[in-house]
Amino acid sequence: MRQRLINIKGGLYEFDRPKVMGILNLTPDSFYDGGRYFDMTDSIHQRIDQIMSEGADMVDVGAYSSRAGADDVSAEEEWRRLATGLEVVNKYYPDAIVSVDTFRAGVARKCVEQAGVAIINDISGGELDNDMFATVADLHVPYILMHMKGTPQNMQSAPQYDNVTEEVVSYLSGRVLELRKLGVSDIIIDPGFGFGKTVEHNYRLMKEMRDFDVFDMPVLVGISRKSMIYKVLGGTPADSLNGTTILNTFALMNGADILRVHDVKEAVECVKLFEKLEGR
Repeated sequence: MRQRLINIKGGLYEFDRPKVMGILNLTPDSFYDGGRYFDMTDSIHQRIDQIMSEGADMVDVGAYSSRAGADDVSAEEEWRRLATGLEVVNKYYPDAIVSVDTFRAGVARKCVEQAGVAIINDISGGELDNDMFATVADLHVPYILMHMKGTPQNMQSAPQYDNVTEEVVSYLSGRVLELRKLGVSDIIIDPGFGFGKTVEHNYRLMKEMRDFDVFDMPVLVGISRKSMIYKVLGGTPADSLNGTTILNTFALMNGADILRVHDVKEAVECVKLFEKLEGR
């Protein structure tokens, strides 16, 4: 098994087993839990309690909905939402490993410098803010590099690839090179399931996940309750927990190091059973 290490707040963090990242959405319009924790301190507290008590290794906090066709949100509003949520997280779980889901360099800087966020999770791979790579390098924090074709507003407008896996790997390779030139050494790879991909593209990527081993970096998989599940099985995001668990299991068997999920308890159980099968 490959050894994967990243530096988090001055200490080495080892991916000796798969990790679970719980999602805390601070938006009114996310595709699954939008509005549930929006601007309500008590609800945010309840959600972070749930995430941590169910065994999450990390928490991913976001305040800009990245669902297809989502409304744009100003940087000021995004930061206002994040500041509220991160204050709650830091108050009750000051030792939690927190990533912030943002594509804006200025917001990322505030989250790290003012709220102690440990990881930057950028859905755009640095494409939506030209200052993001330099900012991550300056902040010396791990960076989740994700592939997305287009923007959240247009990414699902008939995306096309000749070979989706090959093109995503090639794109990410180029972005990794740019980050390395700036001195960024702690990179997590995210293929970007659902971001500018059809259902068929998503399953091709899932089937060929081992191609991402070429990076020798931790790989994050985020397919929790996404349309690639319910467009095949029917129903809605609310009906997609079983499908999420099945695909998370497949992802673990094919090299995933981090599962980014809404349902932490089920993902933790998935990891435990996977480790039992692996004899760990």
